[in-house]
Amino acid sequence: MSDDNSQSSQGSSGKTWLGRIAQMFQGEPQNRAELVEVILDAQERALIDPETKDMMKGVLGVSQLKVRDIMIPRSQMTTLDIEQSLTELLPIMVESTHSRFPVVCEDKDHIEGILLAKDLLPLILTDQDDMPSLASYLRPAMVVPESKRVDTLLNEFRQQRYHMAIVVDEYGGVSGLVTIEDILELIVGEIEDEHDHEEEIQDIRQIATHVFSVQALTPLDEFNAYFSTQFDTQEADTIGGIVLHAFGHMPSRGETIEVSGLQVKITNADSRRIQQIQVTVPKNGQVVTEDAA
Repeated sequence: MSDDNSQSSQGSSGKTWLGRIAQMFQGEPQNRAELVEVILDAQERALIDPETKDMMKGVLGVSQLKVRDIMIPRSQMTTLDIEQSLTELLPIMVESTHSRFPVVCEDKDHIEGILLAKDLLPLILTDQDDMPSLASYLRPAMVVPESKRVDTLLNEFRQQRYHMAIVVDEYGGVSGLVTIEDILELIVGEIEDEHDHEEEIQDIRQIATHVFSVQALTPLDEFNAYFSTQFDTQEADTIGGIVLHAFGHMPSRGETIEVSGLQVKITNADSRRIQQIQVTVPKNGQVVTEDAA
């Protein structure tokens, strides 16, 4: 009898809380669709709150995805070159606001390792001539195939304490990268840090003497006032609209164009919209407007 009670107790405690909730309804769910219905029903009965419901659905969704479904594509990867100096690296790192960077040799198919921004902080006040080679600061890169399941990768991230992985295709070529934050956002929703809030407030940020990081959704009148330009607010509401019109197509990260005397580089974009641009003002400080052109 003691053994029976022990087994019964283990069977009850061994079930997850999700399993115990499911038992409250008409039988165990037999497939994914029924499980989703159980979760929705649990919220309606106030057994779980909406946030918990969304997280549970997120977990189910992650289990169906492959790395290729969520990776940042190769064209949008922010990389550093192993031959670059600290002076050349810092503007790239500051503008991107990332904390980890793949370091390449010549091209993105040759990943030398991963650089953590914090590892370079002690070097900012160091004489450039005394700076060790960038290679001495690199950490090993985790490499995963496009076909790997996202939930499997999340487990590997946790076990191996990695935060970023380089994604390769069937031929071994680099096709993108994925971070642990990308996966967690699928479960808990978008994760914002202090810089995310800063960018919401600060549409235009100077990163060098003549170089500015600009949010594509910056209102055109605000952009005109800041740069003394005269873009037509009837043509577009935001500077992103002006840049898109100038390209004539949806540009990818890294593409550049001259717009009314300003050098514009796409620093962040996806397949649907421009998100962030880099604006370089002529060194003489004079901006050629459309009216003057």
